[in-house]
Amino acid sequence: MAFPTSPGGRTRQPSLAQLRAFAAVAEHLHFREAAAEIGMSQPALSGAVSALEEALGVQLLERTTRKVLLSPAGERVAARARAVLDAVGALMEEAEAARAPFTGVLRLGVIPTVAPYLLPAVLRLVHDTYPDLDLQVHEEQTTSLLDGLAHGRLDLLLLAVPLGAPQVTEIPLFDEDFVLVAPKEHWLGGRGDIPRAALKELNLLLLDEGHCLRDQALDICREAGRDENTPVTTSAAGLSTLVQLVAGGLGVTLLPRTALRVETARNDLLTTGYFADPAPSRRIALAMRAGSARQPEFEEFAAALRRTLRGLPVRIVRG
Repeated sequence: MAFPTSPGGRTRQPSLAQLRAFAAVAEHLHFREAAAEIGMSQPALSGAVSALEEALGVQLLERTTRKVLLSPAGERVAARARAVLDAVGALMEEAEAARAPFTGVLRLGVIPTVAPYLLPAVLRLVHDTYPDLDLQVHEEQTTSLLDGLAHGRLDLLLLAVPLGAPQVTEIPLFDEDFVLVAPKEHWLGGRGDIPRAALKELNLLLLDEGHCLRDQALDICREAGRDENTPVTTSAAGLSTLVQLVAGGLGVTLLPRTALRVETARNDLLTTGYFADPAPSRRIALAMRAGSARQPEFEEFAAALRRTLRGLPVRIVRG
């Protein structure tokens, strides 16, 4: 793509700030949302996009009083702009990794059904072993985490796999079983040989849609032969609320082993039961962008994390 030239013959090349502003508008098709995403005021954002249009000599956006649309040229430039920004991000990541591993910022994304139970161990590891690492934690659902990883907002994820996401490399950490949590005096309470088939008829309480743990629980129930049309009448936004609903007698639920002690230890209205082998389980892993310059660093971090987590009721996966 040839750049327009100024009257003096000098090439007017777009700046990274202009490309970043336009890419945000192209993604959101909304100036206020785009400005909020990149931390820029709306007037500055609009000025940056206008300056980019002037530098390139093409109209990128079609502005009306009600909406923003990409012009045909804007569609093409948006893809190029994103590629340029991704390349610059990779360059900065490469330079940061080359300076020294385990220094600078590490933006870690964690799902809500892992964060409360594993973060103490993660934070202790970072504090004791990597004191120069600036760990920033973001708790979000899986879809949001993957979006953050793809767009460079996050560096590393701690979540349940498999993800089935392109351009994402998974580093497995451990497997953990699910445990049945039921109201006190429930007929399955205290058992250590619950067949999966028992899930066919139980009144199962689940997390809200969007939580991967909900999808995993439904997959387990389908494998057990539960009718897909059997309704799930009650759901909760978090595991603590879910356990309280169980304690209130509304049904039963499935908890990962790492969450069991935290969520049930001080509630005498609950009972637990364990499934016969092979028990339903989930795998927890780290996930990074494929080809990340920090891959050796992240693999070393995973190895250290496996050692740290050996005291938990999980089965460590060899790296």
